[in-house]
Amino acid sequence: MTQREGNVFSATDTLAMQRAQYRHDKLNHCDIANLHKGERLKHYGLHFCKYVGRFARGRVEAKPVERTVVDAMLVCLSAANTLTQKLSDVELVSHKWKCDPASLLSFADAAGRFADASEKFDHLEDCVQMAREANGHIYQWLIAYATLHNIDLSKGLEKRRLELKERAFYASE
Repeated sequence: MTQREGNVFSATDTLAMQRAQYRHDKLNHCDIANLHKGERLKHYGLHFCKYVGRFARGRVEAKPVERTVVDAMLVCLSAANTLTQKLSDVELVSHKWKCDPASLLSFADAAGRFADASEKFDHLEDCVQMAREANGHIYQWLIAYATLHNIDLSKGLEKRRLELKERAFYASE
């Protein structure tokens, strides 16, 4: 996978990221991968809310912001796979939603809408499109934030997957 100018990935790169995440999840997170889709969506929604908290705490947060961005991207990729969403189809510049990488409120808005969609699943309400749109906005924000703050997502994703793989010592490829 090659990182394009300022964290902008080609459609091929984005698809490769999703496929790598799918393989990683199947091998290292089988507990989550084996959950019903609705339960997985709720799990990812909780992760996004956790990241809102990390971002909001700013400098007092023990985990570096770079790690939170990478962790959020890993969850975004997993959520996209659960939703059968091609992130390469997401426009990185959207006129329908204001993506402000300098504002936590943009990320919090998208995370809240993802959680809303996840909750609707229990009531059999139409929620898939809502979840896809929110996840797409999370993806947009993460790419924009990483670009603004010079965070190398390609390297960060690879490094974090290796760290997570060590936790699942019992799994092997």
